[in-house]
Amino acid sequence: MDVLPGTAQRLLARSAAAQTGARLPSLAAGVVRDGALAWFGARGHLDGRRGPAPDPDTQYRIGSITKTLTAIAVLRLRDEGCLSLDDALDTHLPGTPFGAATIGQLLAHRGGLQAETAGSWWERTPGGPWADVAGALDAPAATHAALAHPTGVRFHYSNLGFGALGQVVAGHRGRPWFEVVHDEVLAPLGMTRTTYHPVSPRAEPLAVHPDADLVQTEPTVDTGAMAAAGQLWATVADLARLGAFLLDGADDVLAADTRFEMKAAARTRTGEDRPAYGYGVQLFNGRDGHRRYGHGGSMPGYVGALTVDDDARLASVWLANSTYGGDWALGGALLDLVAEHEPPLPGPWRSAPPPAGVALELLGTWCWGPHRFTLRAIGSTLLELRSHGDRGASRFHAEPPHPASAGSAADRRSEGAEWVGLDGYYAGERLRFADDGRSFDLATFVFTRSPYGDGPVPGGVDPAGWIA
Repeated sequence: MDVLPGTAQRLLARSAAAQTGARLPSLAAGVVRDGALAWFGARGHLDGRRGPAPDPDTQYRIGSITKTLTAIAVLRLRDEGCLSLDDALDTHLPGTPFGAATIGQLLAHRGGLQAETAGSWWERTPGGPWADVAGALDAPAATHAALAHPTGVRFHYSNLGFGALGQVVAGHRGRPWFEVVHDEVLAPLGMTRTTYHPVSPRAEPLAVHPDADLVQTEPTVDTGAMAAAGQLWATVADLARLGAFLLDGADDVLAADTRFEMKAAARTRTGEDRPAYGYGVQLFNGRDGHRRYGHGGSMPGYVGALTVDDDARLASVWLANSTYGGDWALGGALLDLVAEHEPPLPGPWRSAPPPAGVALELLGTWCWGPHRFTLRAIGSTLLELRSHGDRGASRFHAEPPHPASAGSAADRRSEGAEWVGLDGYYAGERLRFADDGRSFDLATFVFTRSPYGDGPVPGGVDPAGWIA
């Protein structure tokens, strides 16, 4: 459903202020609601002078928003059992100085890799095959620089890491990275105007002089082996479809629990101001503590962003043709305007069976020592463990004891599975039910049905019991 006229005017006014204030030759923006583009607005001209204005199907280069699509392709491989996120890169792409970094670390920019390639400025230089990229890294002067930080220690954004992930996708599928992304992600989502090379109509790639109202055309190159980091071209209409997928899912593209995992892997806590990244998505805090995610992108002549807010059930897109310019607050501002003037209704509650292998008797009150928790099912795929008090909650999804041997995502929800924390204190920790269902183990802590009740409580329990 389209936004109301008053809201549309506010969205257009905010977009117009961004186009004028940031001196953007053209700006195309949209808001996604209920699975579709609910508002579109545009300002300026595609050539920065007197040419046509953009429409929802005008292409812009999306730069690093490409990384979200690459991450989806990698996670599909994981769900099929082709790889594990704990696998070292060397297992799937040998011959780099950073082969000890894991697939998961590369997806979350925690592999310690340098930000860019060792050769020329890759965004402005025609790219060659991966052998050229790896060869430059192996040169004596470049080998040490390939790791800017120890692997796994800190967040450090790396285009190079996503170039490597593109090679992993291509290697497992036996065909070029973009063919895989097209067939497995773009086509099922109906993203027909997202392409490897530009297809008219498109905005001209422009740089804006910092001290005068002048523009200059920028080069657009085929980035070769680095394509998985930032090659693609797309439209507001197509990125709206990607935003709708991130909000509502499509099981033929990615299982619901995997989609949740993408955006929960390294989520910030409310109020924190630090870089955070999931698997192929940037994570940040929005209005009223809403946790938002998405990705920004830039290439010579272009800039843009996709922003998603699950709590508000909204996504926004904006694209412009300016080098390293833009109004980076715009995506969140568009979401804020719609949420303020047209607050979303919560989705209707619907009945659903508990996750496979979870009997109803396993849900309800559990105790960690004398402290009570509630374990409940969230739909048919997740469990939530919530403290009685102010200690927060963690959600869990099913994973078998040996994920590398898993088949489909449905297999990962099979009976006997371990449950792996997605967020909160227990993110990444494993929950295992005892065979008799009278206790469960979580990060070595034993939870029982009553305070220090039946179960293998380490250290034993005072035989005198509770006394006055």
